[in-house]
Amino acid sequence: MTWAPPGKVYVIVDTDSLHGRTARDVLRAVLRGGASLVQYRAKDLSTREMVEEARALVLEARRSSVPLLINDRIDVALAVGADGAHVGQDDMPVDLARRMLGPRAILGVSAPARDLAMRAARDGASYVACGPMFSSPTKPGISPIGPEAIQSIKRAANLPVCAIGGITLANAQRVAEAGADLLAVVSAVMAAPDPEAATRELRTLVEEL
Repeated sequence: MTWAPPGKVYVIVDTDSLHGRTARDVLRAVLRGGASLVQYRAKDLSTREMVEEARALVLEARRSSVPLLINDRIDVALAVGADGAHVGQDDMPVDLARRMLGPRAILGVSAPARDLAMRAARDGASYVACGPMFSSPTKPGISPIGPEAIQSIKRAANLPVCAIGGITLANAQRVAEAGADLLAVVSAVMAAPDPEAATRELRTLVEEL
């Protein structure tokens, strides 16, 4: 049974981009703003630090009935009772991640090409993420694939497609209209003076399409 995203706005709470705030404060803000799905990404923390913080974030997200995924770390996702995880091409193999997480967990997979998307779908992904859509500060040196790639990847995977990379309020409508089921954002919300307002504005923009 194909997983259906609860909405289009997918906010990545990245501990490298907190701008003096705490991950918990940012999460609360984006939940108030209407994020449909959230991901916790903490590449700069130890496993212990990540588990302690993620445990609190899972509880916050659960109060709002919003799924929370853990980036890369299947072990942390299991330890804190997260709703699932997101893995890249250099992380744990998708089929093994699926076996560890179980059939009900949400499992996202970075798959910026048709063959990778097909393989991810075969191995148990819930959705595939493709990008970067545009030049992105979180993916320096990687050429954007553009919104035009979304439909091709969606047909290959036959799964929901998450667009990521350089998405802002200025270009989000173009990405949504190209067929993205989810729009994952980091800087557009994390770097905003008011993450709650930025999330709400993005949701208003794309959910009405």
